[in-house]
Amino acid sequence: QVQLVESGGGLVQDGGSLRLSCAASGRTFSTASMGWFRQAPGKEREFVATIGWWSGTNTYYADSVKGRFTISRDNAKNTVSLEMNSLRPEDTAVYYCAAKYREPYSATFHRLAAAYDYWGQGTQVTVSS
Repeated sequence: QVQLVESGGGLVQDGGSLRLSCAASGRTFSTASMGWFRQAPGKEREFVATIGWWSGTNTYYADSVKGRFTISRDNAKNTVSLEMNSLRPEDTAVYYCAAKYREPYSATFHRLAAAYDYWGQGTQVTVSS
């Protein structure tokens, strides 16, 4: 049984930073491509960032966060992180991590929410203006 648990959300001012973490258990973490998505009130869930399995060399970002957010993974700790800098009020949302195991990495595929089999419960990020 795969479990994903996000942490690190909170309230931050415009221009501030947060670091989200997602702890995975239940399967060999290094074989999972991981993604971060977010959902604001009244809006659909949207792609934020993805990182490929094993070394995590392959990463891909939504245009809206490129240059501000960084996704990374630590296979020894079974975690994927999202470093968020220069936060804006429009970044306010519930952030979810997701996992897809043993699928050849493709940015085109792994930016789709439907590509993922497992999801965390989400963590709230609120950016005040």
